[in-house]
Amino acid sequence: MANSKYEYVKSFEHHATLLPNTYLVVRIDGRGFHHLSTKHAFEKPNDRHALDLMNAAAVAVLREIPEICLAYGLSDEFSFVFDRSCELFDRRESKILTTVVSTFTAYYTYLWPSHFPPASSPLSPPPMPTFDGRAVQYPSFRNLRDYLSWRQVDCHINNLYNTTFWALVQKGGMGTMEAEELLKGTLAADKNEILFSRFGINYNNEPEQSRKGSVVYRDYGAITTKAPDKSIAGPQESEVAKTEGKREKEKKRRGKAEVTVQFTDIIRDEFWDARPWLFPDR
Repeated sequence: MANSKYEYVKSFEHHATLLPNTYLVVRIDGRGFHHLSTKHAFEKPNDRHALDLMNAAAVAVLREIPEICLAYGLSDEFSFVFDRSCELFDRRESKILTTVVSTFTAYYTYLWPSHFPPASSPLSPPPMPTFDGRAVQYPSFRNLRDYLSWRQVDCHINNLYNTTFWALVQKGGMGTMEAEELLKGTLAADKNEILFSRFGINYNNEPEQSRKGSVVYRDYGAITTKAPDKSIAGPQESEVAKTEGKREKEKKRRGKAEVTVQFTDIIRDEFWDARPWLFPDR
């Protein structure tokens, strides 16, 4: 940038840097999705096309940003997790946050015609799909696990409520206010009883995608790995150079990996024990 008398305005810029050695989570949320879902007649309680579109956009984000280790999504939100060693944009919060949100929004819009036929449901304002976001830091892997568990528990709670609510409205002939009043103060067991006794619905047989949410990550099992060449990093190589080299190799490795979407339990240890490569420094 050329020097000029106006360059002093740069001094007003503020760059918030995220703490080092912490796990980063960027959570994006749909803005005004109630209006979008109404306009395009999303199926209630869950629209498979809409959920698949969210997943497709998340997969694209992982392919575009190899520093992301894992993502978890439910409804119109997605959480993207960066490892504690991430140095993307020197950990500048605004750069990381805006890159994730804008990349997700761009792919969501681009992929819309693949999931909603343009002839019957073309995108047009208002409203257009937009997302906001926040960045949160977690000092330990336990904290990160608890965050993801919280989101999956929320997925279950919200889906059980919505499944029961819309069964009462669509199959039980209730008005929305009447159904809301009936469910006020009910526990999970009460909702399961309503579903089964009134409508013959076993909640455990509902689609796993709706009950558990979507886990997006790289499946390194699909990569043919070579034994490391120990002669590359000689004793004369500095620790900084080794770290940078390791970081670049890992970035390339992630770029080649297959990104997969699963609907599975991430609260129990089994998921994490079977995939140690997701967060090797935990």
